[in-house]
Amino acid sequence: MAQFRDNIKYEEDFFVNSRGNRLFTCRWMPKALEPTALIFICHGYGAECSISMGDTAARLVHSGFAVYGIDHEGHGKSSGSKGYISNFSDVVKDCSDHFKSVCEKQENRSKKRFLYGFSMGGTVVLQLHRKDPLYWDGAVLLAPACKIFDSMRPHPIIVSALKMISTVAPSWRVIPATDMIDKVCKDPQFKKEIRSNPYMYKGNLALQTGRELLSVTLDIEKNLHEVSLPFLVVHGTDDVVADPYGSKLLHERASSRDKTLKLYPGMWHVLMGEPPEDVERVFADVISWLEDRVGGKQLQQHNKVSSI
Repeated sequence: MAQFRDNIKYEEDFFVNSRGNRLFTCRWMPKALEPTALIFICHGYGAECSISMGDTAARLVHSGFAVYGIDHEGHGKSSGSKGYISNFSDVVKDCSDHFKSVCEKQENRSKKRFLYGFSMGGTVVLQLHRKDPLYWDGAVLLAPACKIFDSMRPHPIIVSALKMISTVAPSWRVIPATDMIDKVCKDPQFKKEIRSNPYMYKGNLALQTGRELLSVTLDIEKNLHEVSLPFLVVHGTDDVVADPYGSKLLHERASSRDKTLKLYPGMWHVLMGEPPEDVERVFADVISWLEDRVGGKQLQQHNKVSSI
């Protein structure tokens, strides 16, 4: 775990959001060095930051960054009904409030700030950017949920029914949550850690949660042209959870002048759960991209796509 590594200072805290809920936050800092930039992690649905994102944070801190995480309401160590999202905009607001409070501290005001989102966290990142288009210096998106697979796209009648029923029984956990771990993650040890993590939600989705996730994904897909910040999007071509074509569309349609897409043939949804040599390749690409932007090496216009 990152918090036990000698060169990393790990701290935990809680804050009360605007709706009176107690949310868990954590941060990883270099012990002996001044951080070169700030990175804010947004985790995926049902996940949390302190355990499952620990290795990611340690790698980023080792490269000189300060890393901050938050467990969304109903997730991890935060309060709220587990795995329940009543309003996706509330999740975005919580992240915005916490992340900006960190950025506005005196010691951080001159540092560049980057968003880092995995899966649903990528959706949170894009909504944070749309909420305040000029605030963030860039984003790293890992297998973001930008588009629903065509084969899984619900009929409009189903969507209407979902809206109607969720209005009456929003917390009814009737949407089956298939155990997908063996289909999204290859590394046996990583899979074991996910299964044994007591803060990961693995139950059925509530109707309102399903409605919110569907609505925000459709909204993102419709408005990809509004994305204007520098970004790196990385995606495995064999992802069965988040459509890799969504990342292609993001790269094609975004108005960003600095945008990079990296596709990894044969890799699955959880890029951090690939074989070690592949994980190293992904993080090398991520850290290289971040270091270039912190060092001011980005071009005025940078549009790159590659399959590795």
